[in-house]
Amino acid sequence: MEIQTIKHNKPMKVRIIPISIFTLLVLYLGISLYFSNHFYFGTVINGIKASGKTVEKVDKEMSLKSKTYTLILKERNGVKEQIKATDIGFKYNANGKIQTLKDSQNSFMWIFSLFNSKDSELSGLVTYDEKLLKECFDKLSCFDNKSVIEPQNASFKYSDNGYTIVNEVNGNKVKNKPLYANVVNAILKGETIVDLETKKYYINPKYTSKSKEAINTNILLNKYVASKITYTFTGGKEVLDGSIIHNWLGVNETLSITFDKNKMDTYVKKLDDNYNTVGKERKFATSVGTTGTVSDGDYGWLVNRTGEIADLIVAIKAGQTITKKPQYTQTAVSHDVNDIGNTYVEINLTRQHLWFYKNGSLIVEGAVVTGGVSNHHQTPTGVYSLKDKLSNFVLRGPGYTVPVAVFMPFNYGIGIHDLGRKVFGGNEYLTNGSHGCINCPPSLAKTIYNNIDTKTPIICYKD
Repeated sequence: MEIQTIKHNKPMKVRIIPISIFTLLVLYLGISLYFSNHFYFGTVINGIKASGKTVEKVDKEMSLKSKTYTLILKERNGVKEQIKATDIGFKYNANGKIQTLKDSQNSFMWIFSLFNSKDSELSGLVTYDEKLLKECFDKLSCFDNKSVIEPQNASFKYSDNGYTIVNEVNGNKVKNKPLYANVVNAILKGETIVDLETKKYYINPKYTSKSKEAINTNILLNKYVASKITYTFTGGKEVLDGSIIHNWLGVNETLSITFDKNKMDTYVKKLDDNYNTVGKERKFATSVGTTGTVSDGDYGWLVNRTGEIADLIVAIKAGQTITKKPQYTQTAVSHDVNDIGNTYVEINLTRQHLWFYKNGSLIVEGAVVTGGVSNHHQTPTGVYSLKDKLSNFVLRGPGYTVPVAVFMPFNYGIGIHDLGRKVFGGNEYLTNGSHGCINCPPSLAKTIYNNIDTKTPIICYKD
């Protein structure tokens, strides 16, 4: 019995295998026949799911979609805008392209579609009016100047505690041309949403509060306003610190720190009042026992504003705490209230007399003749500095040429020199004065010339 059972079962197993292959073949051919009229599973045509659908079905769906087609633009802050089919003359225009695509599908190869779904992009399936689209696009609110917020880099705010970074402003300004190209592409593909944020169509600030450039700039700004510069002058001092410095600082588009030199110049100009003495009124003890008052002239201290501004920028950038005096284009003997010192030439225009003091000692004095009154060449009052010492010089002017042994100019062409006059002092200057110069007897002029140095103060005053 056991031997008979074994012989009976072996032929049955051999017959089952051919039957299974035949069934699978029939099933495969059946599915292939189905796909001869239907699209593969997973097929997408211009955004329309065509999986398992006939050409007629896909055609119909696309035609219906074209009539209600709307492209939504997702913008910042939850704003959404639409471009509708009716706004742009949008139409479905397949012209057999769906059928052509279907004909290119080999129905017997359907099994491969299970592992490789296919998205197809067919050009020319839809048409639109380019002019209408451009008009519709330009009217979008994201291009309305009244509602567009320009992006702004991170900025910087000063307070008593120094600078802090102010967050950037993202704004909502859009890149026009790239967005338009994407809108056209989306319409042709049948896409229904364009997300401006995802697509990076916004113009964003270059530098945010987290940018290393912003952080570094903030560090530098705080270094600059930490500077403390103390100016000392006779009778007081002026302290320059962050409360003033921050008004001079700016930050440009590349986050580089700038200095407002106009504001700095205004500050230095104000500071000049404590240092400049040129042209200021001076009181001094005259040789005739009175207190003289004189102003004008070019003698004294004069701040070099341009140089001082440059010095300040260097000191501020270094974050220095220093005590300093300003740069000068011109200096005087001292910073005392009376900056004339004790070496000077004193010329009393009223008394027509000259005194020359050196280191406090009277070197020489004598009568002189100054600028004439009758010829309107009066010698100007003021304190001047001696500009030069010239010997064997020829004075030239309108209608005269006069050689002199020595000439010491102090006010442009006006100077002290010798002249062979018969009369000096008195009222000679009223009717027979000079052209503005100080005429001296030769011995007086020579003594001054031999003992005086350039830059010596020359005081011209009246009683």
